[in-house]
Amino acid sequence: MSKLELLRRTMPRTALLAGTAAVLVDPFTPGSIVTLLMFADLAYAAVVYGTPASARRIPVTTGLITIAVTIGFLAWLREPVALLIGVVTGLVSFGPAATGAIVRNHRDAADAARLRAEQTALLAEMDRTQAIAAERARMARELHDMVANHLSAIAIHSTAALSIDDEVTTKQALTVIRENSVEGLAEMRRLIGLLRDSSGDAEPAAAPTLEGLDALVEQARTNGAASGLTFMLDDDRDSGGRLAAPVELAAYRIVQESLTNAIKHAEPGEVLVEVSGTADGALTVAVSSPLGSRPGPRAPGSGAGLVGMAERVALLDGTFEAGPAPAPTGGPEKIWCVRAVLPVVDDEEPSA
Repeated sequence: MSKLELLRRTMPRTALLAGTAAVLVDPFTPGSIVTLLMFADLAYAAVVYGTPASARRIPVTTGLITIAVTIGFLAWLREPVALLIGVVTGLVSFGPAATGAIVRNHRDAADAARLRAEQTALLAEMDRTQAIAAERARMARELHDMVANHLSAIAIHSTAALSIDDEVTTKQALTVIRENSVEGLAEMRRLIGLLRDSSGDAEPAAAPTLEGLDALVEQARTNGAASGLTFMLDDDRDSGGRLAAPVELAAYRIVQESLTNAIKHAEPGEVLVEVSGTADGALTVAVSSPLGSRPGPRAPGSGAGLVGMAERVALLDGTFEAGPAPAPTGGPEKIWCVRAVLPVVDDEEPSA
């Protein structure tokens, strides 16, 4: 019997079957209480370390055996001592099996709780990673939209100043370079200040709105003068209400980036900015510019602007298109058109 204890963890069911046979033979030998104690330990181990099916069946089986032994000895002996035999049978079989079932259930519950904790930690880490990626993408869009137009104007006008040997042109180019560099530095300082301030006590910087489109187009006229471009704004919106801040910011940045791309790449001609509302409650922003190769200074592009515009529109569940299109007047000429449709929500102040 003692050798069976060596198999209680590795082969618990085999050890229990062999132990059961030893207990059945024990009454026909001098007997030993140690045999009963070892059998009780084997019953406990079979439930704790055995298969899930064994863990379910052994307590039920030992319970039925205890009941059957008690009833059988009562019917045979017809004396109260039969109850004592049933109690002993339950103590060495059903009791250890039931205790093993309780221990195993607690162990399984602890394993399940540990697994849930690991899954929760994994989900939290995934959420943190996604939040960091989303924040980095937002920062990249803001940095590009705030600084790229100024740097593009600086690159174009500095190239013009170096390539054209004219004092008036050079002075005008240096004036535009200084204005754009000062504005670009100011916007960089604001962005860096927001990134460094972790207290949350500072007032948030005012986000650009569609009311600033006139100033934005006027700035494009100044920056694009060396490129032979003219800029027009056609704003058909209802001036009576304000839109939600994310919608106005996205529309403003789309116009800003489209004007920057026109200054960098468009051939001489008219750049038209159209802003209008639609019947289904959406804001449409379209910027068209002449498509073709133009002489003179140009600034290189990386395509990040189009990606940023598409991301802004996607965050608002809108639609975005950018690419060549036929000219409105017909003919072989083509234009580069950027068009975004943004679902809008009125951002009106509640009346007092």
